[in-house]
Amino acid sequence: MPTTLTRSAAAAVLDKLFAAASFDDGRPTPVLSFDTATAQERADALEEIYMPVSRQGGELLYSLVRTSRPRTVVEFGTSLGISAIFLATAVADNGIGHVYTTELSETKIAAARASIAEAGLADVVTILAGDARETLADVAGPIDLVLLDGWKDLCLPVLRGLEPRLRPGALVVADDTTFASMGDYLAYVRDPANGYVTVDFPVEDGMELSCFTPAARTSQ
Repeated sequence: MPTTLTRSAAAAVLDKLFAAASFDDGRPTPVLSFDTATAQERADALEEIYMPVSRQGGELLYSLVRTSRPRTVVEFGTSLGISAIFLATAVADNGIGHVYTTELSETKIAAARASIAEAGLADVVTILAGDARETLADVAGPIDLVLLDGWKDLCLPVLRGLEPRLRPGALVVADDTTFASMGDYLAYVRDPANGYVTVDFPVEDGMELSCFTPAARTSQ
């Protein structure tokens, strides 16, 4: 099976996107109260901000998809498509599977679709427009791998919504786990009663890798 992550159209697109994302800190800060704003308001206010997975984190995602060979991959938080390209490149190299990713910002959806197409991956990625708690309800199980990289306060609700369709042994990856807003999520997956075997992985801003083991769940 080929490995195209470092030498392909996708590699060139990733280089371009990471270069653009490096200017995030210099972009104007939106005037918005994030504590009270809705998810849609936050998405619209940050429609030009990349907020990407780190390159090391993306390479980890690629490796996880290559080794686990998932048929159904779900991503919460497309943004401008960097993490989706890492996932989709691995799916394409495996020759099996599909990525379903979801995003609120119409501006980001258009840009991500263009980048994914430029990377030659449009046939293995479906971008779902709207609130992930609603759009992901239509993704059929079993779901083999999940990436949670959207609004941090919604990662746990999104995971709980997906749980009935997770394959036993499914891998759940959460990004930015050093953020305080990920506290409830981490408490949930680190409680053995909820059926996860989980480990903190030391990439930039942190990732939590959790294996879904429903047989280990206790009644709640």
